[in-house]
Amino acid sequence: MTDTAVAPGFKPKKSVALSGTAAGNTALCTVGRTGNDLHYRGYDILDVATACEFEEIAHLLVHGKLPNRAELAAYKTKLKALRG
Repeated sequence: MTDTAVAPGFKPKKSVALSGTAAGNTALCTVGRTGNDLHYRGYDILDVATACEFEEIAHLLVHGKLPNRAELAAYKTKLKALRG
């Protein structure tokens, strides 16, 4: 990284060119529906990150729903086998 001098009081200009414009539609996530929020398949990401394991979130994204215990165990086995 290079050290560069920045003028005192310099504030970078905030780009608003695409503010409020949808970049694309997806069933996987929604962003900013009620402010600065992020949802995966309808679940608030903060709730999912606090309560779920990585494999549960991966299952949610790939299969569209959180797994039950049996599905989670099978999914973990499948992922482990794919890792080698």
